Amino acid sequence: MSQPLISLRPEDLDSAEKRGKYTVCVVGCGHDGILHAVLFADAGFKVIGYDSNQTVLDRIAKGKASSSGSDIEIRLKNHVKTGRVNTLNDLKNAVSVSDIIAVTIPAKVDTKKKVDYSNLENMCKRIGSSLRLGTLVMIMKPTGVGITEGIIREALENSSGLKLGADFGLSYSPFTSASVLRRIVAATDKNSLNLSIAVLEPLTKGGLATTGNVKAAEMAVLFGVQKADVSLALESELAILCEKLGTDYLEVLDLLRGSQYDLSSSRAFSGGNAREEPYLLLADVENLNVKLRIPAIARETNEQMVKHLTNLVKDALRGCGKAVRRARIALLGVSQTPNVKNHPKRIVKDVAQSLIARGARISVYDPYFSESEMSDILPNFKKNLTEAVEGADCIVILTGHDQFKRLGLGKLKMTMKKPAAIVDFEGIIEPDKAEKEGFIYRGLGRGVWTK
Repeated sequence: MSQPLISLRPEDLDSAEKRGKYTVCVVGCGHDGILHAVLFADAGFKVIGYDSNQTVLDRIAKGKASSSGSDIEIRLKNHVKTGRVNTLNDLKNAVSVSDIIAVTIPAKVDTKKKVDYSNLENMCKRIGSSLRLGTLVMIMKPTGVGITEGIIREALENSSGLKLGADFGLSYSPFTSASVLRRIVAATDKNSLNLSIAVLEPLTKGGLATTGNVKAAEMAVLFGVQKADVSLALESELAILCEKLGTDYLEVLDLLRGSQYDLSSSRAFSGGNAREEPYLLLADVENLNVKLRIPAIARETNEQMVKHLTNLVKDALRGCGKAVRRARIALLGVSQTPNVKNHPKRIVKDVAQSLIARGARISVYDPYFSESEMSDILPNFKKNLTEAVEGADCIVILTGHDQFKRLGLGKLKMTMKKPAAIVDFEGIIEPDKAEKEGFIYRGLGRGVWTK
């Protein structure tokens, strides 16, 4: 058995060969979990992936990641082939043979926008019951301020009978990207911090920002989340303003690019999957009886975007002399990123549910997903584009895949039920071309349609 991790010095982990003596258990194999499994394996660690969903583990065992064809998936396949990455569906067994536990279980936000840490707390209790002496536990998802040293620490100590600092280590370091960004790392005791730095330095191209103040790190992460959410709200409102003024938001962004006024934005509404995380800080300040007006308004604005996008569909159908009720609407695009398979956009499910509630009949298609993968997530997923759009009154483009950019509008018009509408949330169809082909066009931020 390898030497207990918390008794090591940083120089004991300064090469891939030395790191190869130690095992990391990644708990939760969603997007962030797979990313970390690959990064740990790249650094030389042996990796065990655990997830409560056996289907997820089966996909990892075949070397498949949420982003199909991506660099992460290519690296994952290689690590699975060499045996550096394995999976276990038994958490007790996985934890008991691991030196490092990387937890990627997020806090939940319920339908009333209340933060629920019960899943994370229960998982930490299960981890603690099998935790062995000398293990380092690393929290890899954002939490509210004080949660790491409160709920998480208590769950681990009470279920394991071990003491933080003396018997096991605990650190906080959320990270969602393999890019050259600096990574925040925090731990309350010096030993946990030094070990976390030694473990994470080989994984991080942009260096580390380190602190012994975990609450400060938790707050720093939440500040970053809030800044992104406020920026998203501003972009969304400016896009709607462009619709009202009869201007094209994409043209405005193109003019700004590289200028002193650059918004440094790729597209309004691009960050729809992280919408739960802003509530972590909002919940904290509510408990303190503090008002954060700008973040609260930003979150309200972003929540309202689903309603606005649904109204664009409603308006487009009205232009065709049709109502949403009983209309056949094809939603095109599920993937968060164009031309790759990765975690589905939350907005797709929200828009689908909103339209169904109004009586629409929905079909969904994305070339990077199969019917079996989407059957439990989205209604009436189709196996090909023709099947999805045939007889549709309206198509809604939600991801800018190249396949959708190459849509033959003339051929598409013959397939759909005329008069037909196109609602383009990604700005990949030129409004004038769509209207010349007889379509009613609507697009997020593109107030240049004439019909």
